[in-house]
Amino acid sequence: MAWGLIVFMLAIVGVTTMIWGVIGVIRWVTERGERRRQRLRSAVPRWSNGDIAVLMAAHNEEAVLEASLRRALAQFSPEQIHVISDGSIDGTADIARRLGVRVLELTPNRGKAGALTAGIAHFHLTDRYEFVLLLDADTHLADDYAITALRLADDDDVAAVAGRARTLHPEAAGSLFGRLLVWYRERVYTVVQYLHKYGQAAPWINAVYIVPGFASLYRSRALRQIDIDAPGLVIEDYNMTFEVHARSLGRVAFHPHAAIAYTQDPDTLVDYTRQLSRWTLGFWQTLLRHRPRPSLFWATVLLHALKLVLSSLIMLLWLPVFVVSVTCAAAVWLGLDANGWGAAVIGQLPPLLLLAGLWLPDLLITLVSSVLGRRWGMLLFAPFYPFMRIYDASRCLRSLLRALGRRRSSGSWVSPDRRPEIAAAAITQESRRVPTAVRPEA
Repeated sequence: MAWGLIVFMLAIVGVTTMIWGVIGVIRWVTERGERRRQRLRSAVPRWSNGDIAVLMAAHNEEAVLEASLRRALAQFSPEQIHVISDGSIDGTADIARRLGVRVLELTPNRGKAGALTAGIAHFHLTDRYEFVLLLDADTHLADDYAITALRLADDDDVAAVAGRARTLHPEAAGSLFGRLLVWYRERVYTVVQYLHKYGQAAPWINAVYIVPGFASLYRSRALRQIDIDAPGLVIEDYNMTFEVHARSLGRVAFHPHAAIAYTQDPDTLVDYTRQLSRWTLGFWQTLLRHRPRPSLFWATVLLHALKLVLSSLIMLLWLPVFVVSVTCAAAVWLGLDANGWGAAVIGQLPPLLLLAGLWLPDLLITLVSSVLGRRWGMLLFAPFYPFMRIYDASRCLRSLLRALGRRRSSGSWVSPDRRPEIAAAAITQESRRVPTAVRPEA
C-alpha cells in the first residue's frame, strides 16, 4: 500500500515535472554568473523593434482586436503589423484598417495556419524582416515584450523565442465557474513554463517541444524552412516546433521573465473543452506525423508522451477506486459488511488516504505556482483543481484515440465567446518587475 501511494503521488506531481524542475534550478544557478557579467556591459540587443514583423491571423475578432492591436502599436509602427482577416464576416478588417495597420482579407476561410502562410507570402515578411512575431488577436503584449524577446534572440543559433503565456485578467471572468477555469489555466501556464520549459530551454538541453502560437518570435531564415500549413493538423504550433528540431534550424529560447504576453482564456466549459481538445489532439497528431530519431529532443518528447498516458490513466482510475472505497467504508459503518470484504478494501485503500494522496500533492503544486507567478487569487480555487485534472485526463486520452484513428482537420476556425476587456494597467506594472538579467536597457 505504501509503495502504491508513493507511485500515485508521484503521478500527481509528475516525474517529468521534478526532472525538468531540477534542470531548471541547475540552469538558474549556472546563469547567475552570466547575469553578473551582463551588469558590467551593455545589454542592448543587436536587433531593434524595427527588425520585427508582426503577423496576426484573425477570424471574427472585432470584440478583442482593437485592444490587442493598440498594445502592439505601443512597440511597433503600423507598417510592421499585418492582420490577415481570414473569412471574417464582422468588423475585423475595418478595425485593423482604422488603426492603420496592413490588412489582407482572405475568402474563403483557410484556417489559422493557412492564413499565416498567405500573409507571409503576400507581404514577403521573411524577405523584409529579420524576425516574424506570430500574435493572436486576443493577446496583449507586455510593454517590454520586444526588447526582452530580442535579448533572448541575440545568439545566432536561436531559431525561435517562445513567448511566456499569462492569462488576461482572470478576475474578470463572467462567472464563478468561469474564474475557476481561468485560474486553473493560469496554474497550468505557470507549472509548464517555470517547472518544465525553463529547464527544457537550457542551451545545453534544447528540448522545448512547443513554441506557442499566441505570441512567439521566429527568425525569418528558420521560418522559411518550416511547413506552417501542414495538411490534416488541427493546430500549427506543435508541428512548427517539431520542424525546428527535425530540420536542425537552431534552438528554442525561453525565459519566464521575457517575451511575456497575456491571452484571453476560455471561461465557459464549452470553449474550454474545444480549446483543450484542439491542443491535445494537435500534440498527438504532430507526434504521429514526425518520425522519431535518436536525439535528446525525441527522448524527452517520448518520455512526455508516456507520462501523459500513464498519468491520465491514473487520474481517471482514482475516481472509481475512491467511490468503491467510500462505498465499502459506508457499508462497514452501517453494519452491512457481513462477509468482511468492505473492511478488506478500506484496509488497503482508506478513503482519507486516497483523498490525501490526490489533494496534498496537488495543493503543493498550487502553492508553488502562486508563489512563482505572484498571483494569489489562484489559491481561492485550489480544492477544485484535482477535478479539473481528471477532466483534462479524459480529454487527453480521447484526443489520443482520435489521433490514432487518423482524425484529420480542415483547419477551419471556431471562434470562442469573447469577453469585454478591462483596463490593462496590470500588464504595464508586470513588465516593470522583469529582472534586469533579461530586460536590456533601451
